[in-house]
Amino acid sequence: MRVLVVDDTVVFRRVVSDALAGLPGVEVVGTASNGKLALVRMCALRPDLVTLDIEMPEMNGIEVLEAMVPAGLKAGVVVLSAVTTRGGEMTVRALELGAFDFITKPDRGTSAENLAYLRESLQPMIRAFERRRDIRAMLGQGKGVPLPADVPAARPAPIPPVRQIARRPASGATPLVLIGVSTGGPAALAALLPALPPDLNAPVLIVQHMPPMFTKPLAASLARKTALPVKEAQHGEVAQANCIYLAPGGSQMKVVAGTRGETILRITDDPPENGCKPAVDYLFRSAALQFPGRAVATILTGMGNDGTAGLRLLKRGGCRSIAQDEATSVVFGMPKEAIAAGLIDTVAPLDRIAAAIVRSVREGGA
Repeated sequence: MRVLVVDDTVVFRRVVSDALAGLPGVEVVGTASNGKLALVRMCALRPDLVTLDIEMPEMNGIEVLEAMVPAGLKAGVVVLSAVTTRGGEMTVRALELGAFDFITKPDRGTSAENLAYLRESLQPMIRAFERRRDIRAMLGQGKGVPLPADVPAARPAPIPPVRQIARRPASGATPLVLIGVSTGGPAALAALLPALPPDLNAPVLIVQHMPPMFTKPLAASLARKTALPVKEAQHGEVAQANCIYLAPGGSQMKVVAGTRGETILRITDDPPENGCKPAVDYLFRSAALQFPGRAVATILTGMGNDGTAGLRLLKRGGCRSIAQDEATSVVFGMPKEAIAAGLIDTVAPLDRIAAAIVRSVREGGA
């Protein structure tokens, strides 16, 4: 894996290069101190992957990403971002432009601690990127995508057009649409959510793995693309049908039943689960305990196995479950684990998941 390191500070160029140099199978082929120089070196060196500082003078990371397509540069990009409001906004835009993933820059700790943090963050990203590159190469050659040995083969369930789906009976309890997503999430959500109809008649609750300062700009960006309103969830508010709620970065989100059966959102500072805060399992588990049998749960692209344990509880109550397929996932980690556990009813490409959600909602969830 040939990597180009781009950052406007010599300290970060050095520490990122050192972090990468300690990973097996990775070669740092060069560095660049600004966006203009980065494009020149991408053309000359043809790296597989670029670590890209998002805030730089002369030409920032967004401008680099926008220039890569017309220049025919196909390297993957991992963005390095500061944990600030502007950094969050620019990172969300970078992910929408096709960046593979992002890392927040360490702003405290010793040099050794920062080096260890970057190495631990970059290693799984690089392995996941290698897997995606291999999958895309197979698809480009007209080959099918082989599932890993521990994942049972599954065919996507047929999904009828939305207009042919019978409406959910008015007497039934309002379903909850739950979505868990990680790496590749902003682009996946930007494709999925606009396909949901304005009369979905269910609240949509999303856990996207992100730190503080990132989920609010993501919600704002998604709101500009969808017919349904999108917002960062607030503690104590009642989840309304036909509204999309995003778990705040760095917090946990759960649902509890109100005195009249309404769905109340609780935002907590409970510990991370599966190394994640917000965590998909945390939300799924609360829905399983408070609203058994009412959830339509979807697992989208992402690293790790967050969501599988919570989905197991949801399935005991009879929920309907959907997973994104490997061919359209940026990282087939979270969906793979749920499929391997036998917890998924429908495996579908990203462009068919909205129809699967609508069908499940209008048939009553289970």
